Amino acid sequence: MSNVSVTTWSLEQTAPTDLLPAPAPDGDVRIVRAEVPSPEFSRFLYASVGGDIRWTDRLSWTYAQWQEVLDKPGVETWVAYDRGTPAGYVELGAQDDGVVEVVYFGLLPAFRGRRIGGHLLSYGAARAWDLAGRWPGRAETKRVWLHTCSKDGEHAMDNYLRRGFKLFETRVEEEREVATPGPWPGAARTA
Repeated sequence: MSNVSVTTWSLEQTAPTDLLPAPAPDGDVRIVRAEVPSPEFSRFLYASVGGDIRWTDRLSWTYAQWQEVLDKPGVETWVAYDRGTPAGYVELGAQDDGVVEVVYFGLLPAFRGRRIGGHLLSYGAARAWDLAGRWPGRAETKRVWLHTCSKDGEHAMDNYLRRGFKLFETRVEEEREVATPGPWPGAARTA
């Protein structure tokens, strides 16, 4: 298998006032916190959102590895539902010194291009800024950051910039190319 060059961009907000919210989409779109840590549900979201854009880091994780991450204080999963169907998610991870990472963010392929992503990212970033209020003992959030890469959707970077995130680092690395992305072979959507 060959290697592919991947550019990773890291972006941040350093104050809650940096957040530029997107309008809510039309229809019955709701965002709900998955308060019960569930490896099965989190793996479903990860594989379904990232399958066609080659998210592979967590696919080999055991149940125990998923549970360990989900049980960490300050880890939250916020799920967007369109008429009761999971449409996408934001996973937040509290770090030391008031830093919160948007660890994963994205939409299932069928829900992209419907203005749900900007709304979900806005909501997730707002929850990152007020995360300490839900986790006694956590420091007040001083910085929210994330990374995106050239493998992500074509509108990802624009969405982050429109929500008020600012670029602070760019890296280029070689990665092994993944022959069969997705939660199952052939899951990548075609036009």
